[in-house]
Amino acid sequence: MNTTLGKRIATLRREKGLKQDELAEQLGVTPQAVSKWENDQTCPDITLLPLLASILGVSVDELLSGKREDPSVVRVLPESERKDIKDMMLRIVVSSVNNERVRVNIPLALVEVALESGLDMAQISGNANLGSIDLKKIFEMVEQGAIGNLVEVESSNGDTVKIFVE
Repeated sequence: MNTTLGKRIATLRREKGLKQDELAEQLGVTPQAVSKWENDQTCPDITLLPLLASILGVSVDELLSGKREDPSVVRVLPESERKDIKDMMLRIVVSSVNNERVRVNIPLALVEVALESGLDMAQISGNANLGSIDLKKIFEMVEQGAIGNLVEVESSNGDTVKIFVE
């Protein structure tokens, strides 16, 4: 999707099955504003970008650059493309069969400090059920350039745990 911002907004909006007025309402702007964005006459206010990206189901980076990345794909980045550990997040999503969802977002810098202090995942997250996650192995993977969905486990009762790094 290597096009203008306006064309990306229009395409993503249509993919979500939204009309211009529906998107405008969710953003608190006029349908004319959305039309002007999509026709590349104006651009959305920068303060609207996080909400706009969220509604359209992409990251702000994806919205602006047009580069779609599948977070479920594990990639190993060359050193030249890697972010500093302090700028990365470890995200854990636990979804139960009862449609309950627990999200844990931990800065990787905190994971690094925790590992140096001898803490485990249960102590960091406050969730005893996450105690079996080997933070050291995950951190080593990230240090080698791995990003994306690093672990996905489904329990026998149907609960899933996803661990990914961004």
